[in-house]
Amino acid sequence: MTHVTERVDSFETGPFGFLGAIGPASSLIKNFDWSTTTLGAIATWPGYLKSAVSIMLQSPVPMTILCGSDGVMIYNDGYAVIAGAKHPEILGMTVRDAWPENAAFNAHVMQVGLSGASLTYHDQEITLQRGGPPEQVWLDLFYSPILDETDQPAGVLAVVIETTQRVLADRRLANEHHRLQTLFEQSPTFMAMLAGPDHTFEMLNPECSRLIGGRDVIGQPLASALPEIDEQGFLPALDNVFKTGDPATRRSAKLVFQSVDSDPDECFLDVVFQPVRDDGGDITHIFVQGSDVTERVRGERQQMLLIAELNHRVKNSLASVQSIVAQTLRATPSIVHARSAITSRIMALSRAHDVLTHERWTGADLHVIIEAMLQPLEQQARGRLEISGPKVRLTTRAALSLSFALNELATNAATHGSLSNDVGVVKLSWTVTGGDFGELHLTWRENGGPELVSSGSAGFGNRVILRAMPLELGGKATATYDRPGMVFNLTLPLANIEEKS
Repeated sequence: MTHVTERVDSFETGPFGFLGAIGPASSLIKNFDWSTTTLGAIATWPGYLKSAVSIMLQSPVPMTILCGSDGVMIYNDGYAVIAGAKHPEILGMTVRDAWPENAAFNAHVMQVGLSGASLTYHDQEITLQRGGPPEQVWLDLFYSPILDETDQPAGVLAVVIETTQRVLADRRLANEHHRLQTLFEQSPTFMAMLAGPDHTFEMLNPECSRLIGGRDVIGQPLASALPEIDEQGFLPALDNVFKTGDPATRRSAKLVFQSVDSDPDECFLDVVFQPVRDDGGDITHIFVQGSDVTERVRGERQQMLLIAELNHRVKNSLASVQSIVAQTLRATPSIVHARSAITSRIMALSRAHDVLTHERWTGADLHVIIEAMLQPLEQQARGRLEISGPKVRLTTRAALSLSFALNELATNAATHGSLSNDVGVVKLSWTVTGGDFGELHLTWRENGGPELVSSGSAGFGNRVILRAMPLELGGKATATYDRPGMVFNLTLPLANIEEKS
């Protein structure tokens, strides 16, 4: 139901009846000494001027009349608000004297109005000094001529509506929109705005454009812009959001985009579908925002593979340790010797693991493996170790197997062989033959040590270097014990030991 409030006003009578309802502006006009202006006493005003003043005073819209060629000002209550602290001082003043800061602008207004033409300005920016410091304001201004009894322009009627608050609000809104647009454009996540039930692309940021391969999709429904989406279960989710208004979230969702210039691109996305409503509460759009988490998902998968591989290697290492302990105890006559041998062999296994871990278990260089196995002998050998040979990249399996053999050779040389005294030397060298059936030929040659006697096949070390290792790698090994010192020869097929790049 509409309520109408009636207002009973008191009206001027007699010669001031044209002033209409009694109010602040009409009372000021009635009591002002107009004889001091070019208009003369109010009783002498012509009929056209009284009519214009009457219409102006009854209007709630801010108005002022600029009378005559000098623009003497008469205004209503609405204009008094715009005049601010200058009211009521400027009543009866010329517009040039009332607003000297805008003299040129108002001179143009008077010139055009007195020529019989009209002027219109929307959101005109003007500096006003309303009794205080200068203010920057915005106004809607409408100027039209006032015609006298001979239909000649005798003044200008000005309608003045201040729009400062709206203009500043619009600017704040525009700045906020620009800020949001900048965030939208620069966001490291992908964003898109889909309109209507067919999910038409209205906006997307550069990250989203990159994700879909730079395709031009603006103005196209999702199903036709990205037809591969339709087959991967995303459209039903969007339809449900548009229908129910319930947001939807997908984590690590697999999506394959059909690239124009290359093979289909598989990716994984964290994505949120958020409904957007209009003022009436109806869903009009869906805001899509998310992150490309492909690297994270692949990293997690790789991590799981690494964990599985680590478990496998740990089990193999434990099996190796178990075998070392069992074989050593079986072949060693005393606990003291067994403890020393077990420690040496497990430390050799550890050094081999260090090399392979540094290489991320993708293989190892033969020279690096040799240096790791001979490292405990550096102090004892004091330069009596000579190593030479070409670069050979070993598989993980070959590196571990050769590590055990080299450790046994080094331990035997330090304990009983040419490194057990101060004059013996060890020369470790290898060559590689090419061709389809290439082989690695490795020789461990001792010289200058005490006379050695072969221990046959009883010892653990002997079984490793002459039987277990050659058998595992598909090669052949021999050891001879003569006066200069032990000579160990090993031949291995490259196909069985070489890591392919």
